[in-house]
Amino acid sequence: MADLKRSDIEQKYKWRLEDMLESQDAWEELFKKAETLSASLEGYKGKLSDPDTAAQCLIDESELSLCLERLYVYAHMRRDEDSTVSLYQGLADRAMGLVVRANTASSFVTPELSALPEDELKALAAHPKLAGDYDRFFHSLIRQKPHILSEREERLIALGGEVSSGFAKIFAMLNNADHLAPTIKDEDGKSVKITHGTYSVMLQNKNQEVRRRAYNAYYRYFKERSNTITAIYSSLIAKDIYHARARGHSSCLSAALFGEEVSPDVYNNLLSAVEENTPLLHDYMALRKKITGLDNMYMSDMHFPMFENADIKLPYEEAYALVKAGLAPLGKEYAQLLETAYSGGWIDVLESKGKRSGAYSWGCYGTHPYVLLNHELTTHGIFTIAHEMGHAIHSYYSDKNQPYIKAQYTIFVAEVASTVNEVLLLRHIIGNTSDVNLKKFLLSYFLDMVRTTIFRQTQFAQFESEAHAMAERGQPLTKEELNKFYFDLNKKYYGDAVTYDGNIAHEWSRIPHFFNSPFYVYKYSTGLTAAITIAGKILAEGEPMVKDYMKFLSSGCSSDPVDLLRIAHVDLSQKQPFEFAMQQFKSTLEELKSLT
Repeated sequence: MADLKRSDIEQKYKWRLEDMLESQDAWEELFKKAETLSASLEGYKGKLSDPDTAAQCLIDESELSLCLERLYVYAHMRRDEDSTVSLYQGLADRAMGLVVRANTASSFVTPELSALPEDELKALAAHPKLAGDYDRFFHSLIRQKPHILSEREERLIALGGEVSSGFAKIFAMLNNADHLAPTIKDEDGKSVKITHGTYSVMLQNKNQEVRRRAYNAYYRYFKERSNTITAIYSSLIAKDIYHARARGHSSCLSAALFGEEVSPDVYNNLLSAVEENTPLLHDYMALRKKITGLDNMYMSDMHFPMFENADIKLPYEEAYALVKAGLAPLGKEYAQLLETAYSGGWIDVLESKGKRSGAYSWGCYGTHPYVLLNHELTTHGIFTIAHEMGHAIHSYYSDKNQPYIKAQYTIFVAEVASTVNEVLLLRHIIGNTSDVNLKKFLLSYFLDMVRTTIFRQTQFAQFESEAHAMAERGQPLTKEELNKFYFDLNKKYYGDAVTYDGNIAHEWSRIPHFFNSPFYVYKYSTGLTAAITIAGKILAEGEPMVKDYMKFLSSGCSSDPVDLLRIAHVDLSQKQPFEFAMQQFKSTLEELKSLT
């Protein structure tokens, strides 16, 4: 399919970007408008203490942002259709350049407004031109004021920005550019280089010895560089402590979650609730060992499939029909949107020469969302449709019901709708198949989804929380201490069915999120927990729950993310959602046991 030219593909399998911008000329006209708006913004500098001036500045800044979004998204989506077309690469570069210039031109707005007294900000939020739409914007400004430093202090921190970001860059170079891929022999005696990409493939090999070779070779690189990686990580944590304390936060965790408006209680609640349920993961590990028939099951044996030849191979039309059937519990309006997307130019379906790989949902405010696919005849291909349509329809509802300034939902809730769709589709297929092998495969699919996204990511979250806390207590972060803590933590999660070796103690040192996005991974766990809870309630309660779920999808960022999830009856400040997700894991595990 990759050899297929885009010109050979039927229009029904292509998205219709003309709905965003009708022509190249329209893009050029919008580009000129954005340039003009960007230049005019600088005229507001130093004048934002006047309410009318400040209000008009914010309105113009939003209009500029809308223009830039459409220019940028259109250019990149055209390039994603066919990266060999130099025109589209040129558009993407020009759009990015204008975004940088515009951000520079408007960089004074937030600091200048933040310097105003709180009562003036509250009055400005009630300005006739801004009232309602900008309440969250001003709420955020006021909330940040206690942690904003003097102009001189802010300048000093800004000057250190490049130094502060250096640790992530160093790790990235060590992990990517300078990574020395070792070579092993596969089951046929052929040499295979163990890169980041081939490593995950080799762990799915049917031969346990090949999996062990790949695992040992891969970890050797990190073990041999453990002193350097520990120095990078401890220095990065020292940076996090510096910034947290400089801005008056009680801890690195509080500082990291502050911008998301998520309480550390939610984070700690996740850790304790999941840790309490690790015996369920131990039980699953014991079943996995039994089904695979391994005398010794290692951490390198976690990824190869327990059940073979269970893929659902459907062409796009049939795959989409199956997705619609699986999402029927979401109601008629949702079903109609799925049909509109299918026939209305929302989706780019087939792989072709020069097309970007993978899948995503994207778009811009004021037009319908879009979905890029490279449809494959696998079970994964079907679930990808459901996943990306979850993102798309979430965006559709938020854009339809919120003003631009409050339409974009946050990362904390970004994966909820997509995963709700996956869970609903999974339950539909399991409940409607007579193929026992397929049912076993899908039950294990759900169990591994929970294992890798709730258990594993929470394990990661617990590690980086404790690593930061150790440093905050003044405890040296040596490789011995970090390795021991991670090894013990991994054993606590996976239990006695697994045979451990020293390699797993070094796993923390190869996780990129620890080095470039501290305190990020917990959102994978909370997202899937919320999705499992919502899907379960939809199946159990029907229309009343669907109605509230649609309110959640329509909420954008109109409140903090934890409050928004409460609209869909998920309260992550309580243990109930986590307990529900664990109960779903347990019942699925029992069902799989009954079939094996």
